[in-house]
Amino acid sequence: MNSKIVIAHRGASGYLPEHTLESKAMAHAMSPDFIEQDLVLSKDDIPIVIHDIYLDDVTDVATKFTDRKRKDNRYYVIDFTFEELQTLSVSERFNPKTGEQVYPTRFPKGKGNFKLHSFQQEIELIQGLNLSTGKNIGIYPEIKDPEFHQKERKSLTEIVLKILSDYGYKTKKDNCILQCFDAIELERVRKKLKSELFLVQLIEFPEETKNLKHFATFANGIGPWYKQILDKKVNGKWQFTSLVSDAQKLGLKVHPYTFRADDFGNFSSFEEMMQTLLIDANVDGAFTDFPDLVVRYLEGI
Repeated sequence: MNSKIVIAHRGASGYLPEHTLESKAMAHAMSPDFIEQDLVLSKDDIPIVIHDIYLDDVTDVATKFTDRKRKDNRYYVIDFTFEELQTLSVSERFNPKTGEQVYPTRFPKGKGNFKLHSFQQEIELIQGLNLSTGKNIGIYPEIKDPEFHQKERKSLTEIVLKILSDYGYKTKKDNCILQCFDAIELERVRKKLKSELFLVQLIEFPEETKNLKHFATFANGIGPWYKQILDKKVNGKWQFTSLVSDAQKLGLKVHPYTFRADDFGNFSSFEEMMQTLLIDANVDGAFTDFPDLVVRYLEGI
């Protein structure tokens, strides 16, 4: 049995618009270990499943609510009630300035009938599918930009922890991994809010890799950008930084992001990316927009 986990990044986002219930249902059918939820609060304190605090790169908010943008010309989830958010159409991710689709070969922008939904709705979908299919797929929520929410006088983290507890996610055994880029907030989740969940510290910047010992005092794993694992190629073979071994020595699991079959960066193919990171670098799991491909790959080794 392979112990490496597959995390459906924003659902089956390589095939359907990210963070839609349709994308999550498709991901569930692909049998990953976890399905990810990025969480941002609405004006009326409902956690919305959406990649970040903005609305204008995945919805038609700019045409439906032209007068609701802030001074920076962006539209924010937090300025809309849940009822208002439900009136928006969700689309494949696009550049809000040019309108161009970010991944041109994915589901066509502006097609279909996709909507935003709450964290509770998604948990109920995943738990319901687990019941009806006999699977046991976990959830992998992310607390998005807690500092922004605090400035807006909102308690995103506390609201998320309460919902998780209400739905039976309280300890490391409960098939939930909670993640955040903000180390101060994640440490607060463990130490002040006394959460017993499996916590993963996301890492974006190179200097953060020096803080592994500190992360190990409150987190159970790290989620680095996959390029932080790669050093250079020598005679056609990838060399690695010490990040994975350093983390694993501290008892931290390593779940890098993001494995994309249509954007595999420095690799010659998606297969090379999977082989290099999952096998050669020996990471513990992977965030992927194409969960079926990574599941199939791991089943075949």
